[in-house]
Amino acid sequence: MERAFLVREGMGRKDDRLIRKWATKPVPNGPYQDKSIDEKKWEGMLYEYYELRGWNKDGVPTREKLIELGLNDVADQLHLK
Repeated sequence: MERAFLVREGMGRKDDRLIRKWATKPVPNGPYQDKSIDEKKWEGMLYEYYELRGWNKDGVPTREKLIELGLNDVADQLHLK
C-alpha cells in the first residue's frame, strides 16, 4: 500500500538510491571499513528485490500482486486501463 502511494505521487526506481555519503564514500570504521557500494551490484540487487516484492522493473507493484493482496481498488487506480 505504501509503495502504491509513493508511485502514485511520482516516486519510483529513480528514487531508490542511497543518499550522499552512504553511496559515494567508503565506510569510515567497523568490519566494513574502507568498503563502498558497488553500483552494478546495487542495481542487480534492486531488480531482485523488486521481483521478490511483486513489482515491475520500475519498482511499481504489479496489478497481479495488488489483487493477490486484496487491493483491487488500488490496482484499478494505479493501473488505469
